[in-house]
Amino acid sequence: MDLKLGDVETTALIPLAIKANETRRKNARIRDEKAVEIISALGVDTADYDKFFSHEGVIARTIMLDRQMKDIISKNPDMVVVNLGAGFDNRFERVDNGRIRWFDLDLPDSVRIRKKAFPERDRVEMIPADLLNEEWCGRVSEAVKKSSSKPVFIAEGLFMYLSIDEIKTLLNVLTANFGSGVLIAEQNCKMMVKNQKHHDTVRKTNAVFRSGTDSGEEIAALNKDIRLVSEHSFNEEMSKHSIRGKLFAALMPKINDRWATFEWG
Repeated sequence: MDLKLGDVETTALIPLAIKANETRRKNARIRDEKAVEIISALGVDTADYDKFFSHEGVIARTIMLDRQMKDIISKNPDMVVVNLGAGFDNRFERVDNGRIRWFDLDLPDSVRIRKKAFPERDRVEMIPADLLNEEWCGRVSEAVKKSSSKPVFIAEGLFMYLSIDEIKTLLNVLTANFGSGVLIAEQNCKMMVKNQKHHDTVRKTNAVFRSGTDSGEEIAALNKDIRLVSEHSFNEEMSKHSIRGKLFAALMPKINDRWATFEWG
């Protein structure tokens, strides 16, 4: 599998390596056979991409978002989901109910790489586009018209690589093109941006954190139509699985990333 990755694209190897290694464990908390397949095909040495805190953080965020998505889908079985900055994510297979419509959106080079790893699937479409440019919205809107539910937009491992102005632009694109919707976005803190050179895995790449927030309200304030619904630290899940996770949650409760859910319309 010939995959040439740019700086930010290389960060997609972090969750990929972690999910692959977790899947190989006897008592795996999540399973992602596609991650195992891609990592094996690439022949990637996962040592630099799979450190304890990144591993536990990725597994926690995966469990938490999968749980939230399954709950939303159970109540809205024909919903449309847009995975913003999809990378090598394979969440569709874990949450699919046989009815949802799914879009994996990423930059053209990233989608070109993704298409080498993922086959065409019913009800799934890969869109090569700049998510800050509204040209991609029309294709999703057509699917939304056929659904009885608000579309859900996922932003996992994305916002930290955007500036605050770019996040604002994205929110404006979403609210201008979709009359209602839900955005579930991973948030990192400002202290992590200041101390990113100490991050256990991202520092092994050339990617740079460009923004952080200490509350989802800072994101909601960027767009008058957006409101924060809930926010949950990855610590909530990490603390369930190890003593180190419990200590981290107790000693540094505001340092870990969070899932923030926003709505409009």
